[in-house]
Amino acid sequence: METNLRKSHFIYWASGIVSICGIIFEVLFGALGSYILGDGVKQYTLTISLFLTGMGIGASLSERVMKKLIVTFIWIEYMVALIGGFSSFTMFGMTAFAPSGTDALFLYLVTFTIGALTGLELPILIRKANEIGVELSRSTARVLFSDYAGGLIGGLLFAFYLRPQMGMVKSAFFVACINLGVAVTVLYLFRSEIKTFSLHLSCGIVIAVLLIGGLFFGEEMAFSFEQKLYKDPIIHMEESAYQKIVLTKEQGDTRLFLNGSLQFSATDEYRYHETLVHPPVAYAEKAENVLVLGGGDGIAVKELLEYEEIQKITLVDLDPAVTELARNNYHLLQLNEDSLENSRVTVLNQDAFKFLESSEEFYDVIIVDLPDPNNESLNKLYTKEFYSLLRNHLSPDGAAMVQATSPLFATEVYWTIDETIASTGMYTENFHVDVPSFGNWGFVMASRKPIDVKEIQLSAETKFLTEEVLSSMSVFGKDEDREILNNEGQVLSLEPNTLIDPHLIQKYEKAWQNY
Repeated sequence: METNLRKSHFIYWASGIVSICGIIFEVLFGALGSYILGDGVKQYTLTISLFLTGMGIGASLSERVMKKLIVTFIWIEYMVALIGGFSSFTMFGMTAFAPSGTDALFLYLVTFTIGALTGLELPILIRKANEIGVELSRSTARVLFSDYAGGLIGGLLFAFYLRPQMGMVKSAFFVACINLGVAVTVLYLFRSEIKTFSLHLSCGIVIAVLLIGGLFFGEEMAFSFEQKLYKDPIIHMEESAYQKIVLTKEQGDTRLFLNGSLQFSATDEYRYHETLVHPPVAYAEKAENVLVLGGGDGIAVKELLEYEEIQKITLVDLDPAVTELARNNYHLLQLNEDSLENSRVTVLNQDAFKFLESSEEFYDVIIVDLPDPNNESLNKLYTKEFYSLLRNHLSPDGAAMVQATSPLFATEVYWTIDETIASTGMYTENFHVDVPSFGNWGFVMASRKPIDVKEIQLSAETKFLTEEVLSSMSVFGKDEDREILNNEGQVLSLEPNTLIDPHLIQKYEKAWQNY
């Protein structure tokens, strides 16, 4: 009786533990899809849908399992450990070497399979708890409680510990080891019921060797896979709480990537940053108090520090890992000239939207150097609501400059951003510049007063920008101009991007899918 009680207690514990592992795998697959395939909402939606559908099918199939419940459960855990453990590792390998599209197919198949195995194991545990003498209603309630409570714990663990501390490859192997540990413990507790105990234990030992090897060496191998995704050698890589940060360098060209997207190249960053910074500073009536949203690499701040009239620069960047890298990494310090340590600069690691909501200051110049709107968290920084906040913090005679992706590769996206800014009542002027590492890149300048490009008189020393060049930047070719035609040859009507109707994400994804 005491032995049965101990076994039933462990079944409840096991249901909670495997539930924790299941939810971690579920959110891990969503994070993998978001990072590698893009469009976070789409990937998390597919992940949740496939995982839950798999669980439903697995639960249905469990009706056929009436004998050898413990052996079946052990092998389900073995399969979860193997498939889940090697999921991230294999995903990075496929991204580097497999034909386009197969990585997505692999991820969705793995998500469905782990979901099905998770759905299969819970009814088996309930049936086994009842079989060893626990009242069915009590055993079902307790196992379900352990399962649901474990789901919450798993989600919190992944968000606040596993992903930021271990990364996606190690996390997968670590969680798989827990699944394997549950299987081996159950195998030992119920060894008297299993005739082929030694065979199952041997298989568990083999799987353990594979998973422990992956835990210690898988990330290094995945790093070599990921290196294939970048043209130049990786010199720094880390996974912060918000994004994956990669620095590459080859023959003096340092490049920064955030979640796989290029942020700058040392060989031509001056073309981008001079266009971003100097026109609004030159156009503003005065430039004493400046706000930079994004730009955690410190290069835009370096350009601003050329102006003696600027007394205060506030840099707001969400990710402290980026600003710390800009302060301490030798290669970035060569580019930003230690700008973030200047006494005129204040660095705040906050969300730009929330900062503008709470700030009570007015700024003479606002520089918006944020990543492209390729996910929901970034999309809110390209909405009418955000630009309304920006307008409310811009001095009446001030000016702002917004990086606004490529008017050539993403024409509708660029002009939608312009339309969104103009919908707040601000006046806009449009510029585009050829940045070799990016291609043709666009900016939107905004002010609470009409903008005349001819009035912009540059005073700072530049490597590229002149007043004549700036004037030419405001001229757009037919294939990148605002008059965008649909398939019927009609001019598209552009609508502002809003929090309620975030259509810019879909336009962005469609525009860049072939690049």
